[in-house]
Amino acid sequence: MKVAIIHEWLTNYAGSERVLEQIISLYSEADLFCVVDFLPSNQRDFIKNKKTNVSFIQKLPFAKKKFRNYLPLMPIAVEQFDLSGYDVVISSSHAVAKGIITGPDTLHVSYVHSPMRYAWDLQHQYLRETGLDKGIRSAITRMMLHKLRLWDFKSSAGVDSFLANSHFIARRIKKVYRRESTVIHPPVDVENFEMELTKEDYYFTASRMVPYKKIDLIVEAFANMPNKKLVVIGDGPEYQKIKNKSKSNITLLGYQESDILKRYMQRAKAFVFAAEEDFGIIPVEAQACGTPVIAFGKGGALETVKGLDSSSPTGVFFEEQSIASIINAITIFESNYEMFLPINCRQNALEFSIESFKRKFKEFIDHEYKTYRLEMSRRDG
Repeated sequence: MKVAIIHEWLTNYAGSERVLEQIISLYSEADLFCVVDFLPSNQRDFIKNKKTNVSFIQKLPFAKKKFRNYLPLMPIAVEQFDLSGYDVVISSSHAVAKGIITGPDTLHVSYVHSPMRYAWDLQHQYLRETGLDKGIRSAITRMMLHKLRLWDFKSSAGVDSFLANSHFIARRIKKVYRRESTVIHPPVDVENFEMELTKEDYYFTASRMVPYKKIDLIVEAFANMPNKKLVVIGDGPEYQKIKNKSKSNITLLGYQESDILKRYMQRAKAFVFAAEEDFGIIPVEAQACGTPVIAFGKGGALETVKGLDSSSPTGVFFEEQSIASIINAITIFESNYEMFLPINCRQNALEFSIESFKRKFKEFIDHEYKTYRLEMSRRDG
């Protein structure tokens, strides 16, 4: 079985790259394609130091730092990859990777992290946050996104089988592409996060400080609860704004190495998570440490955290991204604190392990390939 793997772009090691890493570990002989590859030489271990097949965008002016500016050209770029001769093509897609062109003898399975958020239901949020909601630049951007939507929907017909990283994304795939999908949650390195039974009297959150993560709401909520301690790890463009809102009961540590982050996560009373994520890896990592989660009750968190309606709860949900809603959730959490056992948190996190992902992913590809070959045999008589 000759396999090709398509990934959007390689510039760092983030959420979608964790999935790519495990796909490559399953199909180590596969060829790797991507729009651009600017991974430093010392960060290529997770792709097995593979040589990548890149698009023409790699050589365009300023592509290394401004490759996202070439988004309007990316549909054309991925369509130029020659994938003839491959039995299976696996696309890892959150923008354009699923738009590659394959022939009738090739099975195309697309693992979708999300349909293009900024082109579909999150378009207006994207325009506001980038200052493109008014003026001539806004009109040009809206036209570009309109064309991307048309291409995105049309190109979905070239996918034989969709995989979604959560039921939340499966609903988005159904809404956008009118296609069914199978859910396989992303791999989380839960073995790297050891359970800690001893908890200290502080709450914890960690994230890159960008608007949609809503770290400012968490900080403001705790600023209104001076008797409760909060530790925050992370930096980003909103750091100063968040620092200005913090009080003496709130400790901002900025960026920290992973071992320090893990230590705070292990000993926290609870991890607070206010973003609406497609999946959300860090709440699973917190639970792997035996730490319960207080999360916004929308998106992937509903699939990774067990609420109080469960016989073995691992967290509490709040209904709105608001200060009052967070404060209310913490009150409920503390009233039911004895119900949140570290071992239950740990057991829930193990459902999202790397080994679980690899087993489910390989079983799916094997089944789809076998079915596809049988259908081809019947068609060919």
